[in-house]
Amino acid sequence: MRVLITGGAGFIGSHLAEELHKRNHFINIVDNLSTGRLENIEHLIHSPRFSIAVESILNETVMDRLVSECDIIYHLAASVGVELIVNKPVEVIETNILGTEMVLKLANRYLKKVIITSTSEIYGKSDKTPFKENDDRVLGPTTKNRWSYSSSKAIDEFLALAYHKQRKLEVVITRLFNTVGPRQTGQYGMVLPRFVVQALKSQPLTVYGDGNQTRCFAHVNDVVDALITLAETSTAVGQIFNIGNDQPISILELAKKVKEMTSSNSEIKFVPYDIAYEEGFEDMAIRIPDLTKVKALIGYNPKYSIDQIIKSVIDYFLIEKLVY
Repeated sequence: MRVLITGGAGFIGSHLAEELHKRNHFINIVDNLSTGRLENIEHLIHSPRFSIAVESILNETVMDRLVSECDIIYHLAASVGVELIVNKPVEVIETNILGTEMVLKLANRYLKKVIITSTSEIYGKSDKTPFKENDDRVLGPTTKNRWSYSSSKAIDEFLALAYHKQRKLEVVITRLFNTVGPRQTGQYGMVLPRFVVQALKSQPLTVYGDGNQTRCFAHVNDVVDALITLAETSTAVGQIFNIGNDQPISILELAKKVKEMTSSNSEIKFVPYDIAYEEGFEDMAIRIPDLTKVKALIGYNPKYSIDQIIKSVIDYFLIEKLVY
């Protein structure tokens, strides 16, 4: 197949491109490199079955050509990371909403299936757990930038489902929960790579808030396998699926594990949210996905434990010598 991946030089996109390339598909990625990196896909660049367009997905001329030439689209391009959400809300909203609108419009023009990657942020600050795909959303006020990302991705979902309902476009929506692994950086607030780098440099591990907030971390390989399988499953069309891991760990526990597994003498330093991000910043206390639906349809079962996940990130930074 001829596959188009938007955001294909990013953390998840590059792993997806790599796996699809292994399966002998022709891969074309589009990425403006605002958060993606050429280093992520440099091992693919010289393949005759791989090409990259360094361009914005808002460039309709380029996107029209790319969509017309592909068989399926994985739409991963988005502004992600809490720091971007807080510091560059205009770019977050425009990239997420206008970019997805462009992809869906052109996919509809050429009748191409689209796999949309959404986010666990959709659920907002609901205290109901685990989160099910049809749960209500609970958000803060529009005066808090924190909620712009969740709302922009919700518009993406509404638009995708509208194209499916009204114009019969084949779409599959996936809500990703804290995907981590090699190639992810802590540049935009991602917690695990930030902890690993701090530990390897013997710097304080900065835990925001009191550290009691819990998350479920899924290895990128598990997530990529689920994305590809859902894309190949006809009965997934028109539906929304949580993808991630359902084993929770507190951020403080995560910091302690990273410190132990790196044999680091780093201290753990608590930083108030007001200092880490902005005054009045709100975080979710708990975020656990209900995976019943995706397990039932495709037999999804995450293979990586939290220790294996942490080790893969540590090994990546040591092998690539990215902390020296």
